[in-house]
Amino acid sequence: MKTTIFEELINIRAETLKAFDGLTEELADRIPSGFRNNIRWQLGHIYFVMEYLATSQLKIPPLMPEGFTDRFVSGKSPLDDTYPASLPNPTLPELKTLLTEQLDRIREQYPMERLNESVAAIHTSTGLALVSPEQALRYNLYHEGLHFGALSIYKRLLSPLLQKREVTTQ
Repeated sequence: MKTTIFEELINIRAETLKAFDGLTEELADRIPSGFRNNIRWQLGHIYFVMEYLATSQLKIPPLMPEGFTDRFVSGKSPLDDTYPASLPNPTLPELKTLLTEQLDRIREQYPMERLNESVAAIHTSTGLALVSPEQALRYNLYHEGLHFGALSIYKRLLSPLLQKREVTTQ
């Protein structure tokens, strides 16, 4: 059975959306000891990077909410002095809606015949040069999985139930 890149992206995104289960606004803003970001940042970053990877090479206008570039670009952290505190954080329902609607919206406007077109490369933080739209979308599978893993770890580290168990077993 052959699957399309968008079917693969939708499967990964479904896992990311499950991470909203049990999340609270307070939990989403807590930063685990030894880390630089929180669950809200992980979710916003997943949205930001997918939007960038899917639209930039083909010059498709991105749907980037106000403040997302300043907040969720690689290397930013809520701990930074330059983090835009004057802009309100997106709420969990807003992030869930953005992440839920993103792939269908992009797929509807995406010129599938251009997937393998040679375009200006996107250079990743891991040193890869993504030279076609399909490479960029496939890289997003890895990228979203990486950040899904981080937010899953954050949830476990910050879970009140887990913290209560750790306190009682010490």
